Amino acid sequence: MKSIPSRLAAIAAAFAAILGAPAMAHEEGGWSIAIHGGAGTLGRKDMTPERDAAYRAALRQALDAGAKVLREGGTAMDAVEAAIVIMEDDARFNAGRGAVYTWDETHELDASIMDGRDRSAGAVAGVTGIRHPIRLARKVMTDSPHVMLAGKGAQQFASEQDIEMAPPEWFDTPERLEALKRLKAEKLSAIDVDIKFGTVGAVALDKSGNLAAGTSTGGMTGKRWGRIGDAPVIGAGTYADNAACAVSATGWGEYFIRVGVARTICLRMQMKGEDAQTASDAVIAEVGALGGDGGVIVVAPNGDAVFSMNTSGMYRGRATSKGTSEVGIYADE
Repeated sequence: MKSIPSRLAAIAAAFAAILGAPAMAHEEGGWSIAIHGGAGTLGRKDMTPERDAAYRAALRQALDAGAKVLREGGTAMDAVEAAIVIMEDDARFNAGRGAVYTWDETHELDASIMDGRDRSAGAVAGVTGIRHPIRLARKVMTDSPHVMLAGKGAQQFASEQDIEMAPPEWFDTPERLEALKRLKAEKLSAIDVDIKFGTVGAVALDKSGNLAAGTSTGGMTGKRWGRIGDAPVIGAGTYADNAACAVSATGWGEYFIRVGVARTICLRMQMKGEDAQTASDAVIAEVGALGGDGGVIVVAPNGDAVFSMNTSGMYRGRATSKGTSEVGIYADE
């Protein structure tokens, strides 16, 4: 008969087999960050050289802001917020300023953020007039007992927390209004008028080995009835767990919610021992099999920063302590 220690060792081995191989260890002092600014129909033929250069410069600014936080020893949470705030202020992206119009010609904003240290999270949905929804989401996490606030209640909470507001015209852009008018006049879908799925996001690993993820969006052109996508849904558009990975998604939210994209990627890495690229590709393929489009950015505990998409492009970038620093737009880059 086996001794108790032997039996305990056998049980431990069995659980290890079930859980899969452990994530590769964090390299002391190493850091990593990845960002995205939306995925969709982004072909070279649709981009002038000037527009291409402008998007790359915008991505570089956001990436560098997040990387600076990490390089100087800041937290993954602060790095994620720093990168997203810049994209929320840039009218090129559909988050904050430049958010798409709802059917009623307003802007309804969603955002979420998650800390991989303890899986604490905050999210807001359907808010208006909030200059930086990602900051409000973080306040929900740190200064309320809740994970998600929506609509008027979230607005009240924002006021109590002295969150910066902006007038309606701050969010207005002629291109977004034209997209809404086309949608209504030609009875098109949001997919037809939006060349990309406008969501911004960031994932990061700091020098202490902590992961974080955040996502912010204006949603889909012409949305009605208080529609909410995956961006503020923890486990769908955003997820972070030090034991697995950090994920931010961009795409057709209804499908990303149904698949539980962000959490599923982390689970595959944790339970099956898959690397970040393998897990991401498998889950995006599952989204595609259902009929959905989009992409993800993922950072693993070992610092791997990867992208996966089933679209022709995704505005994106990544930087690491090992010297990687790059931005891209098209799928074949």
